[in-house]
Amino acid sequence: MLDQRRLDEFAERGFVVIPQAVPENAVAEAARGIDELVARDPPGAQVVGPHFYFPDAADVPALLALVTESPAWSYAESLVGPGNLEVPGQVQIALNIPPFSHRPGGHHLDGYPPGPDGRPYTFTMLAGVLMSDQLGEDGGNLWVWPGTHLTHAEYFREHGPDAFLAAGGYPPIRLPEPEQIRGRAGDLLLAHYLLGHNIGGNMTDRTRRALYFRLKRTGHGPRWREFLQDPWLDYDPLRSTPRGE
Repeated sequence: MLDQRRLDEFAERGFVVIPQAVPENAVAEAARGIDELVARDPPGAQVVGPHFYFPDAADVPALLALVTESPAWSYAESLVGPGNLEVPGQVQIALNIPPFSHRPGGHHLDGYPPGPDGRPYTFTMLAGVLMSDQLGEDGGNLWVWPGTHLTHAEYFREHGPDAFLAAGGYPPIRLPEPEQIRGRAGDLLLAHYLLGHNIGGNMTDRTRRALYFRLKRTGHGPRWREFLQDPWLDYDPLRSTPRGE
């Protein structure tokens, strides 16, 4: 479970990093699974920068287990309430291959373009497990803009939730200074869906590897319009304490 300090950090900044949340043996087993998948379908010698795989979670149980069968699940549940998370159906394997001299000019939100029913692919939180050490900057790190979960909610309250679709996943909000997520293999990132983020460059000599799981609170889907305007709609433990928005 997240302690009060980390709950407050998540509420204020929109994300939290928990060191060594996933056991070393589970990380090692998942790394072997990633190696096998990449060996079957390599990126290609000319590929640099971001390269992704999106296997069904049922096909990669060792990867899914990083969140569902480790302390990561209880950390995530402590933000929405016990028993309130759906098991994700997909895993994202995110590589960032050097040399990639990129600095993002801004942020985005996931979930665009929408599905056939016109509904964007929103979710409650992003759970990311670092699969390689990212101790410095510009090593393929994920960039985040702290506090933008609240700014985005304010924007959607003012302009309406369909403004998400009109903006194409790039709502025109005022951005603070970004941060690059740092940590070691096995560290867990929990980030609010509404937190602005983007891909950074990699000027090291190592491919950055991470796994991402898009977690939904039960009942999230039909309430996506409400959720865009109320950042704590899915977060029962945080709703119990008044939060600034």
